[in-house]
Amino acid sequence: MFNVFSFKKRTKLGRFLDRNGVTQEELVKQSKVSRNTISKLCSDDEYTPNVSTMRKILNAIRKIDPKVKSDDFWGM
Repeated sequence: MFNVFSFKKRTKLGRFLDRNGVTQEELVKQSKVSRNTISKLCSDDEYTPNVSTMRKILNAIRKIDPKVKSDDFWGM
């Protein structure tokens, strides 16, 4: 039986990473964005990164899926 409280809250970015088998730590290394920022982006729907951080993350993610846009993860 599943415990509803055992699931992590995930944002669109967090779910994308989960679906593609990418860990937050891998994204930290690829994007050169801090672990705390990546963690916040994967769990806090209210947090929107600044433009330079967004660009670093998108460049790293586009190695997995070249069609990814910022709108896929963050409302602008």
